[in-house]
Amino acid sequence: MTSKDIAVRVQGVAKSFGGTRILNDITIDFEKGSVHALVGENGAGKSSVGKIVGGYYAADEGAVEVFGQTVTRFSPRDALGRGIAMIHQELQLVPELTVLENVFLGLESNIRGFLSKGDLERFHTLEKTCDFGLDPHTRIADMRIAERQKVEIMRAIAREARVIIMDEPTSSLTEDEAERLHQLIARLKAREVTVIYVSHFLDHILANCDRVTVMRDGHVIRTDEMHGETKQSLVDSMLGEASEISWPALPTPPARQYAAAVEMEGVSTQTGLSDITLKVRPGEIVGLIGLVGSGRSEVGRALFGADPITAGTYSINGIRQDKRLNVRRAIAQGLAFVPEDRRKQGLVLTQVTRPNVSLASLGSIASFGFINKARERERTQRMIDHFGIVPGKIDGEVAYYSGGNQQKVLLSKWAVEKPRLLILDEPSRGVDIGARQRIHEFIIEMAAAGVAVLLISSELEEVINLSHRGYLMNDGRIFAEADCRALTVEDALNRIFREQGSAPRSKEVSQA
Repeated sequence: MTSKDIAVRVQGVAKSFGGTRILNDITIDFEKGSVHALVGENGAGKSSVGKIVGGYYAADEGAVEVFGQTVTRFSPRDALGRGIAMIHQELQLVPELTVLENVFLGLESNIRGFLSKGDLERFHTLEKTCDFGLDPHTRIADMRIAERQKVEIMRAIAREARVIIMDEPTSSLTEDEAERLHQLIARLKAREVTVIYVSHFLDHILANCDRVTVMRDGHVIRTDEMHGETKQSLVDSMLGEASEISWPALPTPPARQYAAAVEMEGVSTQTGLSDITLKVRPGEIVGLIGLVGSGRSEVGRALFGADPITAGTYSINGIRQDKRLNVRRAIAQGLAFVPEDRRKQGLVLTQVTRPNVSLASLGSIASFGFINKARERERTQRMIDHFGIVPGKIDGEVAYYSGGNQQKVLLSKWAVEKPRLLILDEPSRGVDIGARQRIHEFIIEMAAAGVAVLLISSELEEVINLSHRGYLMNDGRIFAEADCRALTVEDALNRIFREQGSAPRSKEVSQA
């Protein structure tokens, strides 16, 4: 392979934050017109390599070459000028602007300095290429995470980049949406665009990438052609040892006559839920099974008091809640909620690990308004050790942690004091296989300790394999209840698709 075949060359790159080395002697060649995967556990350095190529981080050592030219001064603007665009795992959109305005931000059409209406025509042309079905006039703040991710992708395509870094591009997409994205990537590849694909979805990597670089602990372990790779070979390289991919055994479920920790009957909300009837018992893991937009997250938010209930009844531990239920009151009654967007809704990124872990339970470590710092440090260190958070610093800068370690900090916030109900919305979104396994073990630990768990996940295999029971959802409604131990992903999908083609059901929920 000659230098003419290489779009980006990373040579001997090293990077540190706060005295912690996150990249060591990274050397990778990204070929022109190829789809090159970066895989590894969270904290391995994949996203950091992408941010160095995209101009968001400056290398402490080593060099970056872009189309044969060594880059000495680099920023996101410089990178765009050289044809490199990055789609972030943590979306970089302006919430109050529309889809159209975000896609062409900084690239607006103008006539003598005044904005023109040409962008709408440009958008429709771009939409034909991407096939995402987005409304250009929708405000970003009103969109789901999956839709926002599509806007990020369109922004990169609009800039006619020759190298596109995709950091977890399918983490919030359904399988059908992910397939359309992969078809788009194939079209980009045919136009000689290089795609650097960072993902934990190994099936997507195996099916769509040409080459793969495996990283571990800030080092490159190997770079190889994708031909001959398997999911197991990638996992073994990522973890440094032979390791089987498996699901943890579920604890024994409580008897059906056991009193519910939480129960809803005929609940509706302004967010689109209609006639929701469900219950979760102590020690039981209940999954919400549905496609993106089916109303799963809205159920979690309603249970947590984040979205007001407009009709129906809701009880916690047998006590009926009134319509004034809010997040503060829900927490006081032992409810915990891990939202799907950990950076914007779950963590305080301007704070270090210690206050992030303590935030939801300050009352238990404070007296007369003063926090017991020794107690706070002890609890934080216990959570760091329990989850294996890296780096293991009670005052570590959470903003610079990998996605998996940020998620562990968020889980620690609710694990430090056992809740009555734990609501988990996409708990393993954007995390590596090692962190995912630890999160799955944590879910089992909570149920075994008597905690009621409500699990929401776009990965049907995950929610089915980790739940005792499941409620199937579509269009803001629960249309069936199922024993997850007798349910397959194929059966769940078939039932959801049949429901999408049927008329609305009566108020009775069908029992599988």
